[in-house]
Amino acid sequence: MKSARIALCALLVTGAVGLSPATASSTSTPRSAFALTSAAFADGGVIPKVHECTSGGGSDPGKRNESPPLTWSGAPSAAKSYAIVMRDVDNSHLIHWVIYDIPASTTTLPQNVDHAYRPSTPAGARQVYYRGSASLYGYQGPCSPSTVNTYEFVVHALDEASLTNLNANSSTRTAAREIAAATIGSARITGES
Repeated sequence: MKSARIALCALLVTGAVGLSPATASSTSTPRSAFALTSAAFADGGVIPKVHECTSGGGSDPGKRNESPPLTWSGAPSAAKSYAIVMRDVDNSHLIHWVIYDIPASTTTLPQNVDHAYRPSTPAGARQVYYRGSASLYGYQGPCSPSTVNTYEFVVHALDEASLTNLNANSSTRTAAREIAAATIGSARITGES
């Protein structure tokens, strides 16, 4: 029996039964996990048509290219700002949206963030133009009319209040690299469209 307890303790410490080593070795109250959710769809669920692009499905009026509402909680306390990056996982991780310089006091984005370099909400945030089209800043919804793809939204907690190396001409890839370099924690949600 003693050897079985020792083996179980070893499993707990190594995380083999679902606990991280930090959780297994800590006797204090566990910190809440960094999580991202949307009122529009469940993790792994179907992204509503209102959040799909208008260019991929003809003249469907239901496809309005509106960003989904997003809420996050449990972020690292050292976060000085946030950024969100949306990618098409099934299309070479094509980046569909980058919004950054989201103030540290913000924990939610409304539906339909302005398609502007400096959207009105959240104040102070900036967005990158989509795939070289300087006329479309911000969110570009799913555009896969003949396939069902997985789209990933990741909120990044950053150790910088502002990503000063980025500007109105920065590409999505450049922005994603800058965000990754400043990330101290992240949370994600996926949706199908």
